[in-house]
Amino acid sequence: MSDEKLVGIVLVSHSARVAESVAELAQGLAGGGTAVPVAPAGGTEGGGLGTSAELIAAAAASVDRGAGVAVLTDLGSAVLTVKALLAEGDELPAGTRLVDAPFVEGAVAAVVTASTGADLAAVEAAATEAYGYRKV
Repeated sequence: MSDEKLVGIVLVSHSARVAESVAELAQGLAGGGTAVPVAPAGGTEGGGLGTSAELIAAAAASVDRGAGVAVLTDLGSAVLTVKALLAEGDELPAGTRLVDAPFVEGAVAAVVTASTGADLAAVEAAATEAYGYRKV
């Protein structure tokens, strides 16, 4: 299975600690299956709150295994930063997709689905479906 092409997941938050914690949670809940490449991209290079195009691009490159990269974001300017990177055309790996999903629930669904070897469309669909998870 080590040669299997897996979808990579990038979690973009305004906070490095939030991105790292959500990555840890999603990977933990995915169980003992195939290790999905997940990278947090939170905060700025200086450790402050915000988003960094450079950190996002580096995270995407680090998880690229040839099956696409799903990028989930927390808040508005993170979305704008990822959209700007996608518009550049050469900043992110081929097959990188911004996924419209809730950050925590979508990350868990994406990582669990990717761990099954699912393709990028299936990972995106699972993350997007997390909007429907009702709590009451």
